[in-house]
Amino acid sequence: MNTTASSSTVVVGTDGSDSAAYAVRWAARDAAAHRTPLHIVTAIGSMIEFGAALGPAAIDFQEIRQDGERTLEQARALAEQAVGDQRLEITTALVESAPIPALKDSSKDARLLVVGTRGHGALRRGLLGSVSTSLARHAQCPVAVIPDEDPVPTDGAVVVGVDGSACSAHAVRVAYDQAAVRNVELVAVHTWSEVYRYIPREEMLQEDSALLAESLAGFSDRYPDVAVRRVVVEDRPARRLLREAEGAQLLVVGSHGRGGFVGMTLGSVSQAVLHAAPCPVVIARCQD
Repeated sequence: MNTTASSSTVVVGTDGSDSAAYAVRWAARDAAAHRTPLHIVTAIGSMIEFGAALGPAAIDFQEIRQDGERTLEQARALAEQAVGDQRLEITTALVESAPIPALKDSSKDARLLVVGTRGHGALRRGLLGSVSTSLARHAQCPVAVIPDEDPVPTDGAVVVGVDGSACSAHAVRVAYDQAAVRNVELVAVHTWSEVYRYIPREEMLQEDSALLAESLAGFSDRYPDVAVRRVVVEDRPARRLLREAEGAQLLVVGSHGRGGFVGMTLGSVSQAVLHAAPCPVVIARCQD
């Protein structure tokens, strides 16, 4: 069935690549765990535009559409296989626009947008592809970027970066929800530095411990079964988050922190963990 996403839907983009297959399986499991629908999107606009530039005799547009439909059918089969006997409502869409605008548009009403690290058009290197990078910057819902590794550990913790910013607050909400659904520990990480702070180090630690406690306040009542381990440490944020993410099943960060500004798309910490994390990463964007 072809349709559009709703506010509870997990949207996943696929181009038939191995990287997209990892994203589809992860998205299916997340949707099934949350008991929400899965919407699979394949965008063929780039191929159509490329063919049009070459001339009508250079490429078969019907074949492009058929390839897109086959990609969706294969993705549906992957999703169904990933969840086994769990119930999962799956819808699909073949969109005649380029992947980035197609998926960005799908993110308007979605709960979560899921993409692989790179697709058919990306070089095989340890960097993110252009689609995943752009969507992490501009999507209108949280974006999960899934590495080429399956299965992801199911007993690992959910790790979240906390700095007291509005984006961090959104990340905390997402992380608590994911930890609750997965029935795993939540590791809340806050780092601090003495740079430009002219008070005793003991007071710095007390201040930052209080900031973390304030950032988590209220969530224990909403999620009473989620065990939380608090990490307050003098360190660089990205370095500590990557260390805590070793063995984790998910890392959640805000799109930018206290050093960001209105309209900023992605901060230095979120960029660093997005490129280097050993596990899936969710970027929780602020709504400007």
